Amino acid sequence: MIATDLVHAFGGVDVLQGVSFDATPGQCLAIIGPTGCGKSTVLRMLAGLITPTGGHVQIDGAPPSLRTPRGAYMPQADTLLPWRRALENATLGAEIRGEDPHAAATRARELFSRFGLDGFEHSWPHELSGGMRQRVALLRTVIADLPVLLLDEPFGALDAITRTTLQGWLADLLAATGRTSVLVTHDIDEALRLADTIVVLSSRPGRVLATITPQGVRPRSPSTITQPEFATQKREILRLLTPALQ
Repeated sequence: MIATDLVHAFGGVDVLQGVSFDATPGQCLAIIGPTGCGKSTVLRMLAGLITPTGGHVQIDGAPPSLRTPRGAYMPQADTLLPWRRALENATLGAEIRGEDPHAAATRARELFSRFGLDGFEHSWPHELSGGMRQRVALLRTVIADLPVLLLDEPFGALDAITRTTLQGWLADLLAATGRTSVLVTHDIDEALRLADTIVVLSSRPGRVLATITPQGVRPRSPSTITQPEFATQKREILRLLTPALQ
């Protein structure tokens, strides 16, 4: 996955300015930066939903395409369909890709307990809490079984315990399957725990302030990132972001 000199504007407002990064197959790339710096815009480019004003992106040597998607995209909003129950929402991406609905439901049902959703398979979206809806959306993204995961604040609506649990589950999943992932987050600890590379963006228009490589290999435990080398990297990221947030 390669992004080269990405430039984008909405209605005359510059959002991105010369953003470049790359991730080899199996890597997790985290993008962190202040609100409005273009993080979500980058994900939508990788999903093929937006064509950059300038520069280009490639996944497996080709531009992203909605006709032949390579990435499963999870936006910040859960976008659950109100006329489908939780299990049916979880299987939507797999069904769109042509998987038999019964086979997709079997795979999804096996993960409902792991996602803290056991017993809610037949609930309507309006019967779920915001955090539960977010978990259904993440499950839907994961079981779509595309080689790239594009995750926009996937744990933002979750309580601390559930967030830590699912971070660990995602780290294990990425290690076991070798999927490439791009994670947009505001949580520095989350980026240090999950990512092989962290791209730090400035305030709008987003520019790359630094590319940071966390120490050690994934998956990392919460206790690992309390070690001195991670504390140093966290301070460096905060230093870079503080001027942008003032």
